[in-house]
Amino acid sequence: MKDETRLIHTRKGRGDRETVNPPIERASTVLFSTREALYGDLPTYGRMGLTVHRELEAALCGLEHATYAKLTTNGLQACALAVASVVKAGDHVLITDSLYGPTRRFCQRRLRAMGIESTRFDPLIGSEIGTLIQPNTAAIFLEAPGSLTFDISDTPAIVKVAKDRGILTILDNTWGAGVLHKPLDLGVDISIQALTKYAVGHADNMGGAVMTASKRLETKIEACSTDWGISLSPEDAYMALRGLRTLTTRLKQHESAGYTIANWLKTRPEVSQVLHPGLESHPEHEIWQRDFTGANGLFGVVLSETSTDQLDRFLEAFKLFGMGFSWGGYESLLIPCCDQLNRMKEDRIHDRSGPLLRIHVGLEHPDDLIEDLNQAFRVLN
Repeated sequence: MKDETRLIHTRKGRGDRETVNPPIERASTVLFSTREALYGDLPTYGRMGLTVHRELEAALCGLEHATYAKLTTNGLQACALAVASVVKAGDHVLITDSLYGPTRRFCQRRLRAMGIESTRFDPLIGSEIGTLIQPNTAAIFLEAPGSLTFDISDTPAIVKVAKDRGILTILDNTWGAGVLHKPLDLGVDISIQALTKYAVGHADNMGGAVMTASKRLETKIEACSTDWGISLSPEDAYMALRGLRTLTTRLKQHESAGYTIANWLKTRPEVSQVLHPGLESHPEHEIWQRDFTGANGLFGVVLSETSTDQLDRFLEAFKLFGMGFSWGGYESLLIPCCDQLNRMKEDRIHDRSGPLLRIHVGLEHPDDLIEDLNQAFRVLN
């Protein structure tokens, strides 16, 4: 089945009477009638998840071509669980320099406290990743596209080197949402999503997921999750599942409006560069075409030389675009990103002429969003 169909038809074993959506079971205690059942294979405690959790896991597995999915309370927890599940004290991890900031912080601060070192690498390194591999390198952590800067790594090239060396690969697939990008099909060992973003799609709850098609890695992820007591509330699981039902339809609108806004911004004298992987002007556009099946509404913009006062006037002039963290909801957002950048060397982003912005194009009509941008540029000028 196509993703559009698979995300709707996930329920199994329909009887004479069954609701379209799975029930939300608010429970800590689960009762059993026999000792054998109490210590059997069924979930024995609410923390392990019940009906709605199983439905969400099944939908995510179908979407990502995985055989196992572990739910978490948010995307950062999913990233932390994924990497911590496969490393031990004395190991070394390679992390892309464009990794989501809080994930990079976890790797550099928390893993170090656990006796695990991490090294950042240029997201465009490709097969040269082999030069950075150490005898104790256990995993390579990717994100596609890169957070804030929208670099597109050559994932298959990196995966090939990793497999030749017996090293695991992990990829944050939140931008691809499981629809636009299939990391496991490219040989990646573990795929991650912050369900908070496009899966939920309405900016009203959070969640995360770690997915794999490896039975061995399933055992490792499950054990780490159990030891850490990770769980997702039934309400949040339900909201994520409900969001998945309309995911492909929403993404098409985000994509279409995103292209409209991105192409309009390219014509503006106030804009130095538009960092949209789907545009031919993007440096890694050909890699994106090869590995992705579409785009969404999230991309970056580098302004031409702009003073701090001009930037503040610009940001405060918007009537439709909100200034807030996260993305993937129905609402359009625009934030300055320079304060978040923490890159290891000069690159095409550090060589920018003006401030770096991140734009999420929501579900509003693009004409209205263009007018909002237009009036904000008038204020900037």
